[in-house]
Amino acid sequence: MNTRRRALLVLAAGLPATLHAETAIGGHGMAVFGGREGLYASHLPMFHTPHDSQILLRFHLADASADKALRETLAREPRLWTFDPETIDLLRLGAGHAQPLREFKARFFEGHFERGGKPQAGEQRVVFDEVLLFRRLKTAPREASTGRYRLIGKGSEWFAFKTIDRRPDFDHIVRLDAPQVRGEVDVPLQGLARPDAAVQRAFQATGLTGIYFETDDLR
Repeated sequence: MNTRRRALLVLAAGLPATLHAETAIGGHGMAVFGGREGLYASHLPMFHTPHDSQILLRFHLADASADKALRETLAREPRLWTFDPETIDLLRLGAGHAQPLREFKARFFEGHFERGGKPQAGEQRVVFDEVLLFRRLKTAPREASTGRYRLIGKGSEWFAFKTIDRRPDFDHIVRLDAPQVRGEVDVPLQGLARPDAAVQRAFQATGLTGIYFETDDLR
């Protein structure tokens, strides 16, 4: 069991399953993806406090040269990067918070920061341009035969991610080539099986590259 999972289980022990905490202070790792047209960060959620929120951000790096280098790297090779930020209250990213969070420092990794990812030199200042999604997760078990996917992107760079809306569920991010469908679509699912082909068909894309797929954290 990794350090993040042990810590959150301790924090969750005193909370009823249906009650959200009023703060979510901790180390909130995020998946990073994008390209020349934009950079995105997706919180790596779980069904336990303080990680029980699905959040997607559009961001840039305060260091212009580092920002350009990351965009070029992701454009050339779409794959998972992550960052491990300083300790923050995740709820400060929600709309209407009295003390909204605009930026923080984070260490970047090529790959997953808790699963052998390659750390990059130094910390970067991450500045938020837009909160694209902020949802508190519902912890009660629920089954569903379809999943809602949302398309984001610009120009020739398009990505789709799954709304986490049942339990157990999975976190899924893909890059799509030339999708013909915009907005949100419902994709037929087969349990927790990875639905790459179904997502590609739903968006009528000419190709798909997997960025991130996780089931264990969302049991």
